[in-house]
Amino acid sequence: MDNSKHLWYTLSPEITAATLEVDPGHGLEENEAVARLARFGENRLIEATPRPVWLKFLDQFRNLLVIVLLFAAALAWAISNIKDAVVILVVVLFNASLGFYQEYRAEQTLAALKGMLAARARVRRNARIEEINAVQLVPGDIVLLEAGDRIPADGRLLAAHSLEIEEAALTGESHAVGKSIAALDKAELPLGDRVNLLYMNTVVTRGRAEMLVTATGMATEMGKLAGIIASAGELETPLQKQLDTLGKKLAAIASVVVTVIFVFDYARGLPWTEAAMTAVALAVAAIPEGLPAVVTVTLSIGMWRMAQNQAILKKLAAVETLGSTTVICSDKTGTLTLNQMTARAGWFGGQRFSVSGVGYAPDGRITFESNSDLRPFLLPMTLCTDSRVRDGQVIGDPTEGALWVLAQKGGLDPEAEQEEQPRIAEIPFDAAHKFMATFHHAGATVEMFIKGAPDVLLARSTHSLAENGEHYLDAAARAAIEAENEHFAAQALRVLAVARKTIPSADFDPAGDLWAWAEGWIFLGLTGLMDPPRPEAKAAIARCAGAGIQVKMITGDHKVTATAIARELGLAGEVIEGCELDAMSEAELSRRIDGICVFARVGPEHKVKIVMALKDGGHVVAMTGDGVNDAPALKTADIGVAMGITGTAVTKEAAVMVLIDDNFATIVKAVEEGRVIYENIIKFVRFQLSTNIGAILTVLVATLLGLPAPFTAIQLLWINIIMDGPPAMTLGVEPPRVGIMLEYPRHQAAQILTGPRLAKLVLYGVIMATGALYLFWHGLETHGKTYALTLAFTTFVLFQFFNVFNARAEDGSAFNAHFFRNGKLWLALTCVLALQVVVVHWLPAQDVFGTAALEPADWLKAVAVASSVLLLDETRKAASHLFQKRQ
Repeated sequence: MDNSKHLWYTLSPEITAATLEVDPGHGLEENEAVARLARFGENRLIEATPRPVWLKFLDQFRNLLVIVLLFAAALAWAISNIKDAVVILVVVLFNASLGFYQEYRAEQTLAALKGMLAARARVRRNARIEEINAVQLVPGDIVLLEAGDRIPADGRLLAAHSLEIEEAALTGESHAVGKSIAALDKAELPLGDRVNLLYMNTVVTRGRAEMLVTATGMATEMGKLAGIIASAGELETPLQKQLDTLGKKLAAIASVVVTVIFVFDYARGLPWTEAAMTAVALAVAAIPEGLPAVVTVTLSIGMWRMAQNQAILKKLAAVETLGSTTVICSDKTGTLTLNQMTARAGWFGGQRFSVSGVGYAPDGRITFESNSDLRPFLLPMTLCTDSRVRDGQVIGDPTEGALWVLAQKGGLDPEAEQEEQPRIAEIPFDAAHKFMATFHHAGATVEMFIKGAPDVLLARSTHSLAENGEHYLDAAARAAIEAENEHFAAQALRVLAVARKTIPSADFDPAGDLWAWAEGWIFLGLTGLMDPPRPEAKAAIARCAGAGIQVKMITGDHKVTATAIARELGLAGEVIEGCELDAMSEAELSRRIDGICVFARVGPEHKVKIVMALKDGGHVVAMTGDGVNDAPALKTADIGVAMGITGTAVTKEAAVMVLIDDNFATIVKAVEEGRVIYENIIKFVRFQLSTNIGAILTVLVATLLGLPAPFTAIQLLWINIIMDGPPAMTLGVEPPRVGIMLEYPRHQAAQILTGPRLAKLVLYGVIMATGALYLFWHGLETHGKTYALTLAFTTFVLFQFFNVFNARAEDGSAFNAHFFRNGKLWLALTCVLALQVVVVHWLPAQDVFGTAALEPADWLKAVAVASSVLLLDETRKAASHLFQKRQ
């Protein structure tokens, strides 16, 4: 029994059951079900083997900066400088633990969000109905389904009663699809047209059905998509690439300088242990030890902010990637739209009306030019229905839910109307006759209410209801109604009609031939429905346009519907369909893709093709979506964004960010957060690297001048981690700069260290080295080596106090309106100064750091010299601005 070779939709229910060796009326025997479970496996999707926690922790050490630090610690240990080695190892362990904790917590948060497939399934086995775990389903099982059920496996319909399925999660089609059991004669049909098949993870919105399971687990259509996702590799983010490049450059510089200094010191007669310790100190000075910790903290702060704004991140660097995004490819249904059918307009009594409000909340009103009573038009919507809307949630068919809410907006209470006029008979909706009719007691008469396709109801009607009563439907009246139908359809509205018929109670038999009343109806009117755009999506798209970010709608829906939604959202550009995309070469697609705003009627392979074309064009691509059909493209994109409410388990697994509120506008907040974080990381890099350059120049020049090493290895670590760390971390929480979302995204290849920026950092380093060496020489002349080390060490720490303000404002003056805005920075600077006083004047700290108490006059000298780095840079900025004004 090889299920993969059969085109189930071409086989009749009887042949399908025979092929799977099962009697639909009896179901599988228990022993046969057990045997098939052993043969086909559990009905679950394969998941990647989780990486052990200890390996995740070790991953934190796969960083070039950390490797260099470990080498420095090993060297210190080798020359018996145990104290320095331990301090360096503690620093490395702290950075690794922080990074591991943040990423592990993010994974745990996402794990709490994940929802699996249908947990239970009602099946017929051993000639009785049982409820089993969905993972135990096997090919040949008979599954019983009703409205609201999530389909647990792929299968062939055996019986269907008014069945409609919501397949947006798989095909992207926003409307529920009618299903039937008849075999289809075409050998090649797309998924959406195989109307006698049901698919895992789609939802029954209406009716009842019996399904014969044909595929489970990875053999389902959902499983095939999961396989595509698993084959895609992980991609580095722009920030990771730049930090890796920066780390390699710093390591190369450190290797060369350390080697030169070691050789120079050894050649001039210093003991190799002393020369080695100088090299260790310089290696420590050359590496920004705080970079991994501060970047991790900055990104985790961004992650926390995103969580407050309804987004969960699986990877820290994903926030930064959103900040550099140039294109957002968004699914339409449920992402840009509410995925809640809504009545938007209609026609009654010869006049059009509009409807405000969206979704299943009864907020809004019907705007009608005349004062006509809408009750006759709205009453069929409350009575001719099998659905309900409660607390903003539809129970049943989305279209019926929209009509229910429309009646509420018109002043009717659907539940009260149903109690007053109970249903006594019905003609269920069927795709063959395209209408539903219900019969209700109304005193001496029975009222028949009908809703369905406009052309069908119009053909069965003889009269229409106008403001002044009933009128015969002549050719002109019919043409007018048909024109109204076409008018609404041209606006991408799904049009439904309602009608009624009054029957004398004495003539009506609920058990009789109800089809005898299926003509001579009174045509009441038309309603145009659609899945409306999210109210906040239009503003979010406008913000994206202002920020230089393209938004592209990618949907499986029809071109007309997608175009109407795009127009309402403010998306401008070309609209093409999947068949046109198939006909395009990669070169043509790359040439035209920037001008295309909507891709309609596309499949999963099209979405991946679109994302790849954008990436080939240099774009940083974010892909949002909620259905299984979005998952491969989410995995291929630079950053995939899944929906937390409507998103499938497969989609959430593929994405790196999950939106808890399914709100497209949250993406824009994420983009802003990413840009702020990147700017703050730039501030930290400027601050940290100027410190490193200053330390390298100080040690290098001291060696070339024949002076002792001006800092010990522990003092350099204290500068780089403790004295630089807290202020640098507070730079990571700097508030957003005004106008940050009015600028175009930075180019993906833009470097953190540009030529002009590096020149400024070297200037700061030269100022620091000059000032520190001057006071070091002064200390040697007046007090001795220990005092001189303390004075140089303290001066260098104070340089960082003033240099942090240079880092905050790269081009403008540091003394601006926001000078005192970051309270955390001022708290950190206060703590830094207090700690430095402790290190210099507390005896136990003096033993550890090799310091001596400074005289007040030397404290003042250190402050005066250190402030020069800020004052000189302010002078440079003022001169630069003055020069620019004169040009």
